[in-house]
Amino acid sequence: MSTLRLHPVYRITVFVPPARLEALKRGILAVDDLAAGGYAHGMWESAPGREQFRALPGTASAVGQARELVSEPTVRLEFCIPREVPGARERLQRLLDDGIAAHHPWNSPAVFVDAVEFAAP
Repeated sequence: MSTLRLHPVYRITVFVPPARLEALKRGILAVDDLAAGGYAHGMWESAPGREQFRALPGTASAVGQARELVSEPTVRLEFCIPREVPGARERLQRLLDDGIAAHHPWNSPAVFVDAVEFAAP
């Protein structure tokens, strides 16, 4: 039995329409192989749920009109990269700009970045 240790990571969570999930994953992996702890391409996706929003006047929304309440299916995609290594912030920014923003269908994708600890051997 192995012992689990805590490793500092950035956990990136992004919500995406189910029909665009695979394209977003390909875009992210084209920028970074997500190598960490002896593995690469590590991602987690959750069962489809729903996201809702109301675009304010002047917002160019990819879905719906201003003031219209929109509810769309969405999938939660998560992945981690090591945090306390040289170049970690630059790697994170590349993933956000070139991996997520460049391949996501929404103008303002719901993306969350947490500094957390990952338990692994």
